[in-house]
Amino acid sequence: MSRELPPLNALRAFEATARLNSVSQAAEQLHVTHGAVSRQLKVLEEHLGVALFVKDGRGLKLTDAGQRLRDVSSDAFERLRNVCAELSQDSADAPFVLGCSGSLLARWFIPRLGRLQADLPELRLHLSAGEGDLDPRRPGLDALLVFAEPPWPADMQVHVLAQERIGPVLSPHFAGFERLQGAPARALAEEALLQTTSRPQAWPDWARQQGIAAQALKYGQNFEHLYYLLEAAVAGLGVAIAPQPLVADDLRAGRLAAPWGFCPTEAALALWVPRRAADGRAAQLAQWLRAELARQAD
Repeated sequence: MSRELPPLNALRAFEATARLNSVSQAAEQLHVTHGAVSRQLKVLEEHLGVALFVKDGRGLKLTDAGQRLRDVSSDAFERLRNVCAELSQDSADAPFVLGCSGSLLARWFIPRLGRLQADLPELRLHLSAGEGDLDPRRPGLDALLVFAEPPWPADMQVHVLAQERIGPVLSPHFAGFERLQGAPARALAEEALLQTTSRPQAWPDWARQQGIAAQALKYGQNFEHLYYLLEAAVAGLGVAIAPQPLVADDLRAGRLAAPWGFCPTEAALALWVPRRAADGRAAQLAQWLRAELARQAD
């Protein structure tokens, strides 16, 4: 005896017809034609090898086999409806968990969190900080906000937000500020530059774009994370290098200066969303982030 289930569409047509006691009403509820429901009922009877309905005047009457299947299918479909409704509600109520580096979180995202909550009140955002250890493929993260270079992972829906631009920054309190303020970029070859372990190629990449030999650079204090590097620069301990969004507020407030501006890199700030979990919230957040970055650049 075969234990293979009949086609789902045939079972849906039967369940609706048996529950409503009408092929026409079943067709209306399922948004199909009367003929489509009749064909699915015939498919089901042929699959089972039994009659499920008999003519009863101008209508239909369930056979004993039809009554047995009605009782089971009605319960099964009702349970499915309830579980699907619960899952949809759980998904709507669950927070959207966004991972990003601690530096990006502290220096860019948190200062804008109030505006995000005002603009997107329905988005229950939960922020998770990390340094190179966040992977949206793992359970617990819905998306990752990251500076990265293409090619993009094939299993990610990637919302590119803005091209990365990096540049040297220093505080007005830095001892060499006045001397460097009007100096050409090559003057930095004489400075002990602040650097970070998390982005060792930032200075060499910038130097090559300025026509400065990377090996001519000298390095001073090294910091594990970009956040600490920029705090050191704000404290006047030296010249640091950073993506423009992470120092935009400091530049506007006069805590830092960028005498040589910012130059583009191959990387971009992007929102990575696993294709298995992509939903409207990610697209909505990406749109807001893109607009906020553009507003900041104006």
